[in-house]
Amino acid sequence: MTSWKITLNCGKAEAEAIEHVDPFADWETPPVLLANEPDAHQPDVWEIVAYCELAPSAALIAALQALAPSAQGAAPRIEELGDEDWVTLSQQGLEPISAGRFYVHTSHFPPAEGQVNFVIDAGLAFGTGQHETTLGCLLAIDALGTAGAIFANILDLGTGTGLLAFAAQRVWPHACVTASDIDPIAITVSAENAQLNAVPLGDDTGAVALIVADGMASPALAARAPFDLIIANILAQPLIDMAADIVAGLAPGGTLILSGLLVTQAANVNAAYRAQGMVLAHEAHHDDWAVLVLNKTSIKGSA
Repeated sequence: MTSWKITLNCGKAEAEAIEHVDPFADWETPPVLLANEPDAHQPDVWEIVAYCELAPSAALIAALQALAPSAQGAAPRIEELGDEDWVTLSQQGLEPISAGRFYVHTSHFPPAEGQVNFVIDAGLAFGTGQHETTLGCLLAIDALGTAGAIFANILDLGTGTGLLAFAAQRVWPHACVTASDIDPIAITVSAENAQLNAVPLGDDTGAVALIVADGMASPALAARAPFDLIIANILAQPLIDMAADIVAGLAPGGTLILSGLLVTQAANVNAAYRAQGMVLAHEAHHDDWAVLVLNKTSIKGSA
């Protein structure tokens, strides 16, 4: 059966909104919608991609255009896919991530034997161009666990889908793990993903607490500090801006995993944290992206 792919340029906020608005809920054969960031170096330029079994009608095109008012009615790109499996095609760009002990996949793929599997179904966590940062953070968590590091109070700052918090909970099952995000929708998504992956939620040891919080200044996070491991996969400038607050929330001798930064931005991010008493323990590059692992010294600026 012939299938179709329709791509429409949009802004980031419009792409995020498709997770929560479904104009095709009552359609007999609704399309599958995905959000995609085609160029990670242009974080405000996104696409809405629709896969469908039938040739796109004028009504479908109009409904898609209504999802992206910033495109000002621009015509979408329409591709006829022939007899290819459109369900499979809708998962393109969502290939599993294998990182040390971890294997992250959509439900379209089977779990990997002998690895810690996480199912994160198709959504904004994939197709964003950020696979390398997720991979790097997972590898850093895995390496710390393999080296015998022990953490009792862990924070995943800006959790997104909850994945990094879940990974930390698997490596340190007796720790208290907190996953926070400024976006309440991200916390809702994280809760759904926790249920999908049988990750216990709550404030007890061995569980993950999900919190809506505007950065480290949030009273909810301040009440849980100091953390002995903070994971922050965000962006370079917010990491620099929050350096003092993040380090203040870290226990002496604690560890930071920082990502969401380009290799070209790593030196500036490292400098901001060095000024707060952090010492770079490890820097890894994955394509254009960097991951920094830093340790806290007792005297600010001593490194």
